[in-house]
Amino acid sequence: MAYYRHQLPQLSNKVFITDGGLETVLLFQQGWDLPDFAAFTLMDRPLGAETLHNYFSTYGELAHKYNMGLVIESPTWRASADWGKRQGYGAAELADVNRRAIALLQITRSTYDNPDTPIVISGCIGPRGDGYSADVMMSADAAEQYHQDQVNSFRETAADMISAMTITYPEEAIGIVRAAQKAQMPVVISFTVETDGNLPTGISLQAAISMVDAATDNAPAYYMINCAHPIHFDRAILNQGAWVERIRGIRANASIMSHAELDESETLDEGNPQDLGERFYTLKKQLPHLSVLGGCCGTDHRHIEAICKACTPVSVE
Repeated sequence: MAYYRHQLPQLSNKVFITDGGLETVLLFQQGWDLPDFAAFTLMDRPLGAETLHNYFSTYGELAHKYNMGLVIESPTWRASADWGKRQGYGAAELADVNRRAIALLQITRSTYDNPDTPIVISGCIGPRGDGYSADVMMSADAAEQYHQDQVNSFRETAADMISAMTITYPEEAIGIVRAAQKAQMPVVISFTVETDGNLPTGISLQAAISMVDAATDNAPAYYMINCAHPIHFDRAILNQGAWVERIRGIRANASIMSHAELDESETLDEGNPQDLGERFYTLKKQLPHLSVLGGCCGTDHRHIEAICKACTPVSVE
């Protein structure tokens, strides 16, 4: 059963961490063949589910060690119709693997969840397109229709919420929010940005958030930024007005490279975990409403522990 669907604890004054860059850890550090970054396929591969369980347990240990909450995303960023078809999954198989991915996270929650370390399970949805560029753009209605099946697959599970990660334009975000509303699931929208702090389409974060809120009556529980380094977006969100309070989460890349540079790189840029932790400290100090702190491409448990060490003393006002 869902523990927190009707009251997300990360909306309180407690600091939560997330995991790091699941796909880059699997591909570059553990040597898994991961076409299209489709981590969900490990659910059906020998030792795959065990690998995922061990990965998420690492972050349960960190949350417990530092007395923080944890938001764990299901490994289903690519488990939607178009991407699933490329991996040989039809609609029924995708619905099943999405449900099993949530069940896998329940094992981590049963081990680590307690009043001091609440473990929030999130059904992760990715963009229909690439994620690094707005190569496939839909109307809000088309996006709602496309994402509804995956949203529905999470509805009858123990997932507390839906997270749409690496979203590149507001119309797709609007569609996802509407699909989550139909399923009566809390939803979070995480936009990605380029090195100038704007979405890949060129629209600003402020404009994108305003468009989604206006079209959905402020339905998202909150917004996030992911798949970008803090130097890419810090100027876009610091000292920028009340709208920034809608952003409660950041999942940052380890690397300062652009999306285009990362896409062409054949090696993993792991950046500097301590530097990343210090940058999160600065963001958290200046934006005390930030409550969900974690990693994306190139990050692993070292980066998240650096964030824990840096941000544990920072209180939320």
